[in-house]
This record gives sequence, structure tokens and C-alpha cells, in this order.
Amino acid sequence: MSSRPQYTLMLAAAVLFSVAGCKQSTAPKPTPAAQAAATAPAEIGGAKVVELKSTATPTGDKPEFLSATILPGRGMNVFEITAYVPGKGVVKVLASPSLAEAADKLNGGPGDEYGNASFSFGGAFLVPYPNRILGTLSKDRKTLTAKWHGKTVTLPANWPGKNPTDRPVAMHGLILNVKAQDVKVAPIPGGQQLTATIHAGDFGGHWFSDTDLNFTLSLTGSEFDAQIKAANVGKNPEPIAIGWHPYFAIPSGQHAQARLHVPATQMAKVNNYDEDFPTGKIVPVKGTRFDFNAPNGEPLDGHYLDDNWSNLKRTNGAVDVRFSDPADNYGVQISGIAPEIKTVQVYSPPTAKFAAVEEQFNFSDPFGKEWHGMNTGMVTLKPGSSVLWHVHLSLFTPPFKK
Repeated sequence: MSSRPQYTLMLAAAVLFSVAGCKQSTAPKPTPAAQAAATAPAEIGGAKVVELKSTATPTGDKPEFLSATILPGRGMNVFEITAYVPGKGVVKVLASPSLAEAADKLNGGPGDEYGNASFSFGGAFLVPYPNRILGTLSKDRKTLTAKWHGKTVTLPANWPGKNPTDRPVAMHGLILNVKAQDVKVAPIPGGQQLTATIHAGDFGGHWFSDTDLNFTLSLTGSEFDAQIKAANVGKNPEPIAIGWHPYFAIPSGQHAQARLHVPATQMAKVNNYDEDFPTGKIVPVKGTRFDFNAPNGEPLDGHYLDDNWSNLKRTNGAVDVRFSDPADNYGVQISGIAPEIKTVQVYSPPTAKFAAVEEQFNFSDPFGKEWHGMNTGMVTLKPGSSVLWHVHLSLFTPPFKK
């Protein structure tokens, strides 16, 4: 019997049921999916939730993207991506709660100061700095200062750390709770494309110049493509780094057998996994548990990861990271196309049903003295200049099963 997508079978069953149901006096109960759709909020962060759909018509023989849900009211967070996987049906590419649950968390209250909840699920965009900035902490531990080329900025110390004794840091940029403007959806061959702009200015008085961020997110059956153009529209030079924080799901839920491929020969050492502060030491990965260069990747096993890889190998100009779940015959390739992408951060605790794979410009704490003047990946934008961050997702079938 030929394999068909689950949703096609469900649709056919629904049609048959509706015909037979003409003789029934009781309406069928809504499915959990229908109930969730009915209660999903139309807006989050003061802007409409946008769902892109592909025009893929899966035949059952290859994985294809189906939809992408975007939150323009929360810094263009790519909240969810769905796909069809042969033998599995419809799967969630990103690890996210329901939209209703997300709306409860994305409320600006405790746990969401400065938009922190945005990087706890889905895929938050991180601008003008991914990862941590340590700086000099204020006495009230609410802000910190950092210097770039002799100029000082004050940043919110929005990440308190995992433990009460940890030192707060500035974390994951300044657009986590910012609303995008000029949001438009247009058809493209095979799917849809979303464009939007965040007129970030000086990021609420926290940055060196004024910046516009132009987003282009595209979905077809074969790819999800994300681009952010950062333009310095102010009067002063500024450093810019861009990254993305997508939580890629492990559909089977089996963390240990999931496999990761990172084409890198070096990694940055950290002090510990509670604070995860860079030490300034870059070490080779060959012969260590951090070597994920094998073409088919290495199993995550029981390891904890919150690490930053560098000296990246490019294939046809792209940094191709691959994450797969052999138990469910599923894999996603994350291709960093922008030449400014210098590091890959991966976060995945041993009990997690995900791995956050973050292709970004910079090392953690890019202004830190521990780097001794090394180029840490921040791009200097002069007034009138711009830089493009570009990452592309595609699906594949692992060459073997668990």
C-alpha cells in the first residue's frame, strides 16, 4: 500500500464522516488540534500572529515543510515550524508550547523582563548581540556597562543566572519584546514570504547608533529561509552581531540517540555550566567529546552542552550544521550562509527533547578583556552601511535508523 500523509487520510476520513453524519443528531466532538486552534490568540505582543504555509503536496517519500508561525510582536520570533516526515506524519520542527500557553508567558511580567521568555522556546532573533555580555555590574545588579573603542554603553542585566549567587549578565540582545512594523505576507513559488522592519533606533538608549532591521522569512516545501539586514541609520559607528536561538525538537523524545554534526575544529572554554562565562581560551575539539565533525554526526548521549564552536568549515560557502533524530527518521540541516557567521552555539541538557543550534556572528562576551583584543566577531557598521545575517533550513532523511 502506498504511503500517504496523515493529514490527507484525516481529511478523507473527515469527508466520509460528514456524509455519514447527515443522519446523526449529535455533532462530533472537536479534536484536540481543533480545540487548540480555537483558543489560540490572534495577537501576541500587540501584533497579529502570522502563519506562513507552503504549497507542498507531500507524496509520502520525502520530508517537506508545511507551515511557519511568526510572532511580529515579539521581535519576529519564529515560534513554530511544522513539517511532514515519511512514516511519522506531521511533526513540530521547533520545540514550543501552544500559542495560548506562550501568550501567558510572553506577558512582560516575572520571567519575561526585557522579553526573556522569548528565548525559552521557538526561535528568537538575537540583535545587536547574541549570548552574554558581562561588563561592569551596577551596585543594584540591574544594569551593567561595557566599552567598545573607548565608548561606554549601559545594558540591562536581564539574565540573573541559574542560581541566586550567579552574576547577572546582559543576555541575547535588545529586540526580544520589540514589535515589528510594515509586516507583509506575499506569495512566492511553492509558499509564502514575510517581510517586516524593526526601527530599533538606539535600542532604547542602550546602543551606539540608530539601527533599522529588515526581516525576510520565506517558507516553501523544501526550505525555510531567514534573513536579517541590519543598517546603521544613525550618525555614529556601531558594532553589530546577529544570531538566532531556535530550539530544534527531537520528535522521538530520545535525547541520547539524537545526532549532531558541527563542522568546527575549535571551541571556547567556559568557567562552568551554571554561569557559562568564556575564559578566553580556545581549544581544539579533536579527540574530545566536543568533536562532532563526523559526516553523520555523533550521538548526544548523556552529555550536557552549552558551548560555542569556531574555526568553522564551509561547504559551498555555508556552515552546514546537521541535527537528526534517527529513531524517527528525521533530520534538519541548518546552513549559515552569511560569511560573518563565525561561531555556532549549541545548548542541549541531557534530559531535553531539543537542541538549540545558534549560528551567530560572535563569540560570547564580545567586549570582554578575556579575549585580549582578539576579533570576537562583532561587525563594525559605519553610518550608512549594513550587514546581512542569513540562515537556511532544509530537511533530510538520516542514512540510518536507531
